[in-house]
Amino acid sequence: MTVRVGFFPHNNSLFVLRHTGILERRLPDVTWVDLRALPQGDRPDPRSGLPSVHSDQLFADGGYDVIGTGFTPPITALGAGRDVVYLGVSGPRTENGRLVVPADSPIRQVADLRGRRVGIAHGSWQTTLLLFALDQTGLTWADVEPVNTGADAAQLFLDGRIDAWTGSYPDLDRVEARTGVRTLVRTEGLFSHPSLWFTRRDFAETHRAELAAIVESLQESDRWITDNPRAAAQYFVDDAVARGEDADLDAWERALRNRPFGVNPVDDTFLEEQQRAADLLTANGLLPRAVNVRDAVLPWVNDLVAGTLPARA
Repeated sequence: MTVRVGFFPHNNSLFVLRHTGILERRLPDVTWVDLRALPQGDRPDPRSGLPSVHSDQLFADGGYDVIGTGFTPPITALGAGRDVVYLGVSGPRTENGRLVVPADSPIRQVADLRGRRVGIAHGSWQTTLLLFALDQTGLTWADVEPVNTGADAAQLFLDGRIDAWTGSYPDLDRVEARTGVRTLVRTEGLFSHPSLWFTRRDFAETHRAELAAIVESLQESDRWITDNPRAAAQYFVDDAVARGEDADLDAWERALRNRPFGVNPVDDTFLEEQQRAADLLTANGLLPRAVNVRDAVLPWVNDLVAGTLPARA
């Protein structure tokens, strides 16, 4: 059968795997689905809900069977009643992003964000980071004006059209090269911000061999990225140039060098963090119903992933 794998640059592991040919050696009949080319549907106002495009396409004809994203989309899927299963999770990516304001901003602490415009890629890990930061200070989602910035985030920040921004590298490189910024909240100490991968329960249960091939290929490709970060960075630069966008090879190489690679089984620490995020999203009106993230765990999938990790000496 043809296995459909959804990819986009924000999940660095799957994006590189798309270009290396490693998966095709184990799974010749694979179709790569560029998530950026799929219909995006309606994107809800950040004050009233979460976009569900990732989970919608996971269950749609012409969509995909496996996807890699950031922290928030599987929670969104569970909130929409989708029967998803965690495939694996990366190590913490706390160096990848932070909540920043201009260096001369009067905003000195998270409490000062009340009534301010805060830029996020809504539905991504940035939504969770902002929500965790607000909750830590005693604020709620309703106390700020979240702005779904999309690809224009860095420029909106530089132009002063947002007051604060949950930025990530390499976009932060572009901003820091042009202006001073002050870090309001670091990701480290707030939440782990991992990459993760998930699938449908029916696909996991009926295509175990294909799932194993995907995990094994991700592990091999991630080891290659770790050993060859500049060559891996070139894939991202080439993609951006082909789309008429600017990209800096050095910035991408720095970003990849600072990110953890490798797929790990989901553990209690990760699940507790996902559950806390799910509960906060529900309490702030961003999920239509409460969810139990442990419903998305299949023990044998965890065993499968654990079996692909290097043996400890």
